[in-house]
Amino acid sequence: MERVLCLDEADGKRLWTQEYPCRFNLSYPAGPRTTPAIDGGKVYTLGAMGLLACWDVPTGNRIWSHDLPGEFNGKVPTWGFAGQPLVDGNKLICLAGGENACVIAFNKDTGAEIWRALSAPEPGYSAPVIFEVGGCRQLIVWHPRALNSLDPETGKVYWSQPYTAKAGMTLATPRRLGNLLLVSSFYNGSMLMRLASDEPKAQLVWKGASDSEMKTDGLHCVIGTPVLEEGYLYGVCSYGQLRCLKLDTGERVWETFAPVTGKSTRWGTSFMVKNGGRYFFWNELGDLIIAKLSPSGYEEISRAHLLEPTNRDAGRMVVWSHPAFANQSMFARNDKELIRVDLAAP
Repeated sequence: MERVLCLDEADGKRLWTQEYPCRFNLSYPAGPRTTPAIDGGKVYTLGAMGLLACWDVPTGNRIWSHDLPGEFNGKVPTWGFAGQPLVDGNKLICLAGGENACVIAFNKDTGAEIWRALSAPEPGYSAPVIFEVGGCRQLIVWHPRALNSLDPETGKVYWSQPYTAKAGMTLATPRRLGNLLLVSSFYNGSMLMRLASDEPKAQLVWKGASDSEMKTDGLHCVIGTPVLEEGYLYGVCSYGQLRCLKLDTGERVWETFAPVTGKSTRWGTSFMVKNGGRYFFWNELGDLIIAKLSPSGYEEISRAHLLEPTNRDAGRMVVWSHPAFANQSMFARNDKELIRVDLAAP
């Protein structure tokens, strides 16, 4: 079964639960794995095996749904569907897969198809995002064969940059700083594009040369999305190294294992969220860390252990669920409990 739960933010009381049968046929059989999207009294979920559903927030009633691999002849990725759907105007944009159906825009109220675009053997795991640059709004879709820019209204392809990601591992969300756009994956490393200022075009600035998970030459992200700040790139690499790189060249400035596991760990994970002049790190050990990042190094301010790792992945116990931040609080979970943590200053 997969389940969608609605809880009261104040006390965690369960308001409603919806569940549906799901026969998992993937690595690490569990789900859902995507972050729900909420808009206009509706919540949109995407299950690990590809059930896209729209639910009524007050009641939990299902409004519409699509079986993505069944309806659009796509392949379920090795680790399931993980790129969360994107609400844009009257559209819900989702990675599906299949011939000319890698990305599909649905009417968010009815579920009717508006357009479909791109072909790829599988959709990958990276969430679609929209940036306003080059004189227009560009929908960025990163699948395991290319980084693509589309017109979000029609699905027309503006530009496409080849990028072959081994094992289909396009996970981290594409990041933009000014007219620079970056993607990074576990095996194949990072790639930086320069976006034109007056039209929807792009050119390659640099791409890492290493396809090795161990002999990395820059930043090879896994689950965590990197951040771009004042000409520098900060992100967690393939073996848990938090690294700082010069954005314009990809040159490495420094690295540390401190906010992840404290040592070299394959797929070592810590999620980074900026808050003012500091960053929240939520690592796979269940620690919440507040730190400052700069080209001169990593400065840890505080650390609290909040959850126990309960899920076995990569041969060890980990917490690999991304937290949510709202109303001066953090919401986080392992496989046994969901907690709300007060982040307000005394």
